[in-house]
Parts: sequence; C-alpha cells; structure tokens
Amino acid sequence: MRILCLHGKGTSGDIFRSQTDSKQVGAEHDLTKESTAALRAKLDASYVFDFVDGPFASTSAPGVDKLFDAGSGAYSWWPTESAQSIRSAHAWLDDYLAAHGPYDALMGFSQGCLLISSYLMHRARDLGSAPRSSSVGANSPPLPFRAAIFVCGGLSFTSLAALGVAIPPEVLALEKRSAEALHAKTRLFRELASQPDQIQRGVGLWDDTSGLVHELGAPLPSDEDVFGMDFTATGPFPADLFLTIPTVHVFGSRDPRYPAALQLAHASRVRKMYDHGGGHDIPRTTEVSERIAGLIAQLGRDIGV
Repeated sequence: MRILCLHGKGTSGDIFRSQTDSKQVGAEHDLTKESTAALRAKLDASYVFDFVDGPFASTSAPGVDKLFDAGSGAYSWWPTESAQSIRSAHAWLDDYLAAHGPYDALMGFSQGCLLISSYLMHRARDLGSAPRSSSVGANSPPLPFRAAIFVCGGLSFTSLAALGVAIPPEVLALEKRSAEALHAKTRLFRELASQPDQIQRGVGLWDDTSGLVHELGAPLPSDEDVFGMDFTATGPFPADLFLTIPTVHVFGSRDPRYPAALQLAHASRVRKMYDHGGGHDIPRTTEVSERIAGLIAQLGRDIGV
C-alpha cells in the first residue's frame, strides 16, 4: 500500500516522517507523554509511506526546532489561505501525483488535511460539472488515489466559500476561537521547548483543557449538528461535496481544533474515527500506534490492496 503523506504548516516531510517514526529525532524532553512506539513501526514493509515538502517556505511551527531535527527547513502548502492559493496547491498536487504516483491513499496532518479535503471537493465539483467531451470529464479517472487518512484535520472554509457553500456565522466564530486557542497552546509549547527545566515530569502539554471551545467528554455529535454544521442527507451541505472514498479520521479530544476534525469526519460518507485522547499531535504510545496502524491496515483491505 503506497501512501503519500502531506505535513502540517510550518513543518516538513522529514518532520512528519519523524512524527510517525519509532523514535523522535532531536527530542530530549517529553512534552506530550509520548513513548518511543509509533505507527509505522507497527506495519510491515508492504506499506510504503512517501513524505514530501510543501512548495512554499514557512516559518517553523512553535517548538519544532527544539523537538525535531528541522535542518531540512519548514514549509506550507500555500503562502496565504486564499481560494486562488488553495487551487494552486491542488494543481501542484495533481502534478506530483502524475509524476510520482500511483498512490493508494493520501495521509495529511493539520494543513495537509485541508489540502486533501479541499482537493477532493473541488475535484468532485469539477468532474460533476464538466461536459462529457471535456478533458476533465468522463474519460478522466475519478481520482488519482482511493482513500484518505486525516490526522488532526479540518475543512477549509475558504475553499468551501469558493464552492458556494454558505457557512453559518456561528461556525466561523467557533473556527476563529478554536484557532486562537491552538495558537495560545503552541505559544506555550515554544516557551516550554525553550525552557525545558520548567517542564513537570508526567505533565503533558495538552493536560490543561481550560482553553477548549468544546466540552471535553461530551458525546460525539450527530450529523444534524456538528458544531453548527448540518451534514444530513437532506441538509444544506451540497451532496456533491461529501467525500465518498473510504476515510480514516484520527483526532484528539484535547485538541483545540477537535470541532474542525469532527466537521471533516462528518463530511465523509465512508469513515472510521479514532480519538486518541491527546491534543494536536500524534501520541507515540503503543496503544495509539497500534490503533492507527490497525485502521490503516483495515483501510487497505477496504480498498482491495
């Protein structure tokens, strides 16, 4: 099973590789109570993960230089989140898939998830509206991959707006608050990474949940109301924009961006979800690694790999 991996903003392909590796490169201090087990170590050699850098240089995500060997630089998938920049990223992804594919699945972390989900939605809209004789019409393959894995993901409301989707004001307000909460947490991350003597043994970065915009421990939402969005079959979300390929959604209930991850999950018709209980990261505990690896293995079976 070949999987193309798209990193988060301010990191790199090498850093995403180390996030899923059996040991953390350059880490001397345990900010998130992670062990040395990781998901790729739980899969055999038939699973091939390719990690690629985004096309734009970026400032490093807070603390990355302290926790990982960031010598390869930091990147993002677009310089600013505009509809035009996102569409340019889609074109870049098309070119990369054509040159280096085929891939069975794409796996994204954070901004990488926004790229994958917006790509799928725009592609579905483009194919659905193209004339039968068009080069993007019926003679083209529906998709250059068959499944997707989203880790700490979300929807791009900028992209959805470009597709004509009306986002309720309360949803946009919650999005802003959750992003601000994550930024506040990452500022603390930077401070702790710079002052490791301030780290309390056994206390994780995500243990303080006071800034969350959602209720920790609340039941999972239904399609009718996913933090203000209606994903029912008869609801306002356009039917052609639902993701229809098999998907896996990995998220943490202590992540300030937890609502965004669930909104993306409910925009997927064929989904498996896993809450690792942490924050905006990939915990390296054996239990979490085995669960995610198992979901990837099942995804491969689901698509016949």
